[in-house]
Amino acid sequence: MSKRRVVVTGLGMLSPLGASVETSWEGLTAGHSGIAPIAAFDADSFPVRFGGAVPEFDMSSYLPAKEARRMDGFIQWGLAAGIQAIRHSGLEDYVRRPPKNTRGKKVRQ
Repeated sequence: MSKRRVVVTGLGMLSPLGASVETSWEGLTAGHSGIAPIAAFDADSFPVRFGGAVPEFDMSSYLPAKEARRMDGFIQWGLAAGIQAIRHSGLEDYVRRPPKNTRGKKVRQ
């Protein structure tokens, strides 16, 4: 077993229960499932008519509208959850200006 460690510094989440960790957690603890009749398209011709859809959320608090329009919804959800996690961690300044001796990817906000 590897002795490498990982530290979770922040959380981000979009789920059928809400567009943040807080709203999703509140829904879970209240016993809500987030599953509902599919409303995004006509599901009458499919054997399953229920699903868990991510609710509408304001992507402009994460990216400029012009950039967001060029992305599919699932990409927007991943970016929003990642940006939520960075904000929750309190490491926004570190992500924007990492020390010169580090390696890795930079997430743009």
